[in-house]
Amino acid sequence: MIVRIMGEGQVKLDDSHFIELNKLDDELLEEMESGDEDGFHRTLGALLDAVRRLGTPLPDDSLEPSELILPSGDATLDEVREMLSDDGLIPG
Repeated sequence: MIVRIMGEGQVKLDDSHFIELNKLDDELLEEMESGDEDGFHRTLGALLDAVRRLGTPLPDDSLEPSELILPSGDATLDEVREMLSDDGLIPG
């Protein structure tokens, strides 16, 4: 799956990593619902770090369609709320 981190670029992620990423996404959703802004920023950072660590960066000149778009690390709680689906940022 091709994942875009807004403001950074794209990475290719193997589907097997989505179990780990979904755990972080669930935690992020809980923090958003409770209004825990510090926890939200910590977990968003952990989620993006995991995507960077587990994924293979695509070249900057590559224009692959992104199947998943994640916010930048400095996104606000309100900005991320606008991006959410019923499943959170990561479907599944």
